[in-house]
Amino acid sequence: MIQIAVLGYGTVGSGVVEVINTNHSSINKKAGEEINIKYVLDLRDFPGDPIQDKIVHDYEVVVNDPEIKIIVEVMGGVEPAYTFVKRALLSGKSVCTSNKELVAKHGAELLDIARDRNINFLFEASCGGGIPIIRPLNSSLTADEIDEITGILNGTTNFIMTKMIEEGSEFEDVLKEAQEKGYAERNPEADVEGHDACRKIAILSSLAFGKQVDFEDIYTEGITKITATDIKYAKALGKTIKLLAFSKKVGESFYAMVAPVLLGPTDPLFSVNGVFNAIFVHGNVLGDAMFYGSGAGKLPTASAVVSDVVDAAKHLHRSIMSFWSSHKLELTDISNSQRKFFVRVKGNQQDDLAKIEEIFGTVKPVIVPGVEGEFGFTTEILSEAEYSAKAAKLGTVINRIRMR
Repeated sequence: MIQIAVLGYGTVGSGVVEVINTNHSSINKKAGEEINIKYVLDLRDFPGDPIQDKIVHDYEVVVNDPEIKIIVEVMGGVEPAYTFVKRALLSGKSVCTSNKELVAKHGAELLDIARDRNINFLFEASCGGGIPIIRPLNSSLTADEIDEITGILNGTTNFIMTKMIEEGSEFEDVLKEAQEKGYAERNPEADVEGHDACRKIAILSSLAFGKQVDFEDIYTEGITKITATDIKYAKALGKTIKLLAFSKKVGESFYAMVAPVLLGPTDPLFSVNGVFNAIFVHGNVLGDAMFYGSGAGKLPTASAVVSDVVDAAKHLHRSIMSFWSSHKLELTDISNSQRKFFVRVKGNQQDDLAKIEEIFGTVKPVIVPGVEGEFGFTTEILSEAEYSAKAAKLGTVINRIRMR
């Protein structure tokens, strides 16, 4: 019997307990040995819940118990999770976590500790909820050199953008609905400003490129500036808007960004709607691959955590994770990255198009019936720096959205 402990009995923690109890027989068969939850650490008590008999309030009970072989960390946040996880690994216990903040900030260090002790630090659920992506990057795609990862990595923002496209609603109205349905937190900043997706693409990029990608270095732009008028222009273009997180190797340079992007119907991410996530990977041998599924939620995330528990149980004394070096990967400034842009400007096409083309070169005007006092246009391929300089010179830009 393999004894495990769960740190945190919130949404994901209770989901882990539920998954293990519901699929106990098949999980044990796949693990090759019975997995038993000995402790659940939480500050609270849960009277009436069968888990109450396993509740402990002191981490020392967990970390000092030699019977505990695997610890599941689902508390969230950097502290005390980092302190608890590091102590667990140093004491020879494998750790499985869904904590993207922890992995993005301390992943390289914790992986090194696990490797040195022939145990495991696993984090499948930290990126994409229930979508299997860490394990493919760690095993199935190791013959490839990955040169691009692009994903819809946040279910909250994808739900909001989907509803805005479908209903033509304003951001604030859809955000309120998302909060009422439990898809968005009371304080939604981490989601809607892109910070959540930023941490996830930092983790995926670190694994794919083999060096530490600091999330603080990634240019990040959320969806709070997208309006119902932007949606009208997107529809006029036959496109949709998604919050994309992407990293790409171009020659010897590496770019990473999180930002709203206009996608056309031929793009594989175009039809990923609602709270679903998808991750597009390009390798030099494989070519294109896409991973799709539930990106968040209690049971999808818990399922990914428990899959790591099974993996850790099968490899109690052998480290199986790839490691990214703690050496920092220097990202190239996005000012050199190139793409087309959609731009909204004050004025009207008849009076202002000549000046715009004088500055931007050839553009394609976009007119939306009923939208007055402004119009839109799409540019040819420009670098970020070129676009910024031209937009500043024009001086009448209302908004701009990158195109893919």
